[in-house]
Amino acid sequence: MQTLRNLLQKLKISHSLSFDEWVTLINGRTPKLSEELFAMARDQRHRYYGHDVYVRGLIEFTNYCKNDCLYCGIRKSNRNAHRYRLTKDQILDCCKTGYQLGFRTFVLQGGEDGYFTDERIIDLIHAIKKDYPDCAVTLSIGEKSRASYQAFLDAGADRYLLRHETFDHAHYESLHPPGLTAASRQKCLWDLKSIGYQVGTGFMVGSPGQVAEHLAEDMQFIQQLNPQMIGIGPFIPHHDTPFADQAAGTLELTLFLLGLLRLMLPKVLLPATTALGTIHPKGRELGILAGANVVMPNLSPTDVRKDYLLYDNKICTGEEAAECRHDLEERMQSIGYQVVTARGDSLNI
Repeated sequence: MQTLRNLLQKLKISHSLSFDEWVTLINGRTPKLSEELFAMARDQRHRYYGHDVYVRGLIEFTNYCKNDCLYCGIRKSNRNAHRYRLTKDQILDCCKTGYQLGFRTFVLQGGEDGYFTDERIIDLIHAIKKDYPDCAVTLSIGEKSRASYQAFLDAGADRYLLRHETFDHAHYESLHPPGLTAASRQKCLWDLKSIGYQVGTGFMVGSPGQVAEHLAEDMQFIQQLNPQMIGIGPFIPHHDTPFADQAAGTLELTLFLLGLLRLMLPKVLLPATTALGTIHPKGRELGILAGANVVMPNLSPTDVRKDYLLYDNKICTGEEAAECRHDLEERMQSIGYQVVTARGDSLNI
């Protein structure tokens, strides 16, 4: 136990561990060690971000996808998925509602949908920035060319979320169809970083076949990339995928890794994800108490939310945006934090 405590102290001071030290810490975790970690993580989080919780307005604008990732409910092969695309006017209506509720970041998230060409994405960015110049626009639309990423940034996009999912190449291939590679995904992240985006990456916790060594590689990759945001959440199976019968990732390990990420990159933006709230009624609150400082309520129209199901039992699929916002405010206040109206840019620059 003392060795593990020493590793936490080393991480807090140097923000770095060796591969073997990461494996030792992850495999050796205990409930007592986790509580010590969370206290240290909160201390770092309060140092840079106080008790503020930033909100991002999530707009899931298309669930069409050309890819066939084995874990994803909107994979191309899922014939039971009810497909939809939001129109430009619908997306702008979501922004209008969100702005009135105090959101100053809009996240356009969707499958890799060929209908949404670069020109259409650029048009959306221009329209949102014209109506809401004080807001940040975040894109989460998958792997694109460097030229496309540059064009989106030139149009006014501020941030890009692209989870690397797992650094290990063989593990990546076990989760994805032929043609999708870890190397390609990582190149996209380095392109985004060099172009000048505020970059977000992340990974699934407890995905099929994942071991501590994979997570150690993930932590080392994230340290090297030094992103502005890191989104992690437990793997949750979807009934219409090849992984339907696989065990879900755990709340316990996800929270432990959130705490480690906060110590490794104290100034990073760290969401308490919807997936956390899905596997535990107080998952998002526990995420905040483990070091997270962002939540991402859904601004999508209620009639399409049930169709953007990457995994089963996703929460907030029936709530109006105002309900989600009000509910989150109360939840955060109950643990001593407050939701703030701000762009919430990362201090990790």
